[in-house]
Amino acid sequence: MAGTGNPAPRQPQAPAQRPIPPSAARQEAAAAKPQPPSRPPQVLQINRREEKERLEREAAEARAAADAALARVAELEQAAASAGASLSGPPQRITKTDNRSDEDRFDLGELEGMTMADLLGPEPSRQRRREGAANAGNASQAAPSRAATPARIVDEFDFDEEAFLAALDENEPVGTTGEVVSGEVVGVESDGVYVDIGGKAPGFMPKKESGLGVITNLKERFPRGLKVDVLVTREQNADGMVTVSARALALRQSWEKVRQLEKAGSVVQVKVNGFNRGGITCDLEGLRGFIPRSQLQNGENHEALVGKTLGVAFLEVNPDTRKLVLSEKKAASAALFQNLAVGQLVEGQVVSVKPYGLFVDLGGVSGLLHQSAITAGALRDMREVFNQGDRVKALITELDPGRGRIALNTALLEGPPGELLVARDQVMAEAEDRANRARTVLRQQEQAAG
Repeated sequence: MAGTGNPAPRQPQAPAQRPIPPSAARQEAAAAKPQPPSRPPQVLQINRREEKERLEREAAEARAAADAALARVAELEQAAASAGASLSGPPQRITKTDNRSDEDRFDLGELEGMTMADLLGPEPSRQRRREGAANAGNASQAAPSRAATPARIVDEFDFDEEAFLAALDENEPVGTTGEVVSGEVVGVESDGVYVDIGGKAPGFMPKKESGLGVITNLKERFPRGLKVDVLVTREQNADGMVTVSARALALRQSWEKVRQLEKAGSVVQVKVNGFNRGGITCDLEGLRGFIPRSQLQNGENHEALVGKTLGVAFLEVNPDTRKLVLSEKKAASAALFQNLAVGQLVEGQVVSVKPYGLFVDLGGVSGLLHQSAITAGALRDMREVFNQGDRVKALITELDPGRGRIALNTALLEGPPGELLVARDQVMAEAEDRANRARTVLRQQEQAAG
């Protein structure tokens, strides 16, 4: 019954197995592995016999190859003899000199490391090369050495220095860009003129570069043999020809002349040849000049001036930008400059009072009476002596026509310093007589400065 009676009997358990150590496991695995069967002594003896037979076969094959090589050597010797080549002697045929057996003679130890070239012996071509080297050695001993003769050096050759320098001068390039050269006309074509300037080839002057203006007849303008001065505009090409220009030279000379006229403050006469909205155009020394309307005496009707001749002065001269600007109004003042000189006594009217001096109108041109040149006395205010509208007599101490400047001086007319401050009218009345004495002072100052 449940919960009563005897308990059930225990079942017997299998004993627990102990772990096997690794070393014991390896020993068991090695014991379980099948071992190769050991060969009996009879089998080892059979293998040695087979090895011996194989070595004998290889020795027989090597002997047969050696016999074939000797036969080939004999054939080559016969061929060389028929061709006239002398060999030192045929190689000796190998014969048996001992009583050793073939097995002992052709042992593999003796054949090891040998090549086919060792078996065939020396080549006939090598023998011939050795003989040729020997013959060459004998010839070199019999004949004198060529190396003993010294080679010629450059200095031992004939050399004419003068002829060399003359050749250099003859082929020296003639004419560099911008250089002025003289030449002679040697030919005229429809497109230009050929000028001999002493170079390898004549210089060529294109028709448009033959001069200022339009030239219709080149042969008439440049007859053969005419001496001309030209400007090199392009250096020589591969044929030695340079390009020259008479027009470029004329333009350069014209700009130089115009600059000198400007520097001198000259008045020049020009003929009007055109007009536009801004003014009129003219020609001066082959250059195109421009006169703005603001610089004309009659600018309202400037187109009517075409064909007329005007006297003008220079406002701007710039060869680099090719600007030539002229002025008719400035020419009027420039004409007055031509009538003025340093040391001259002039009379004018004060038209402007500035902090640094007085501007005096001299009848078309203005002169500056600087405050330091008014009086030699202590001047507190310029209006103490002169005021706007007053008449003034003064000496010219400096002229600059190019810049249109005139320097005046009244202090030189004084007797004692500051006389103008107390007796201005008397000084002005006696200005003519006082000017003579003042000129002497000016000359002394110029001499001291010079």
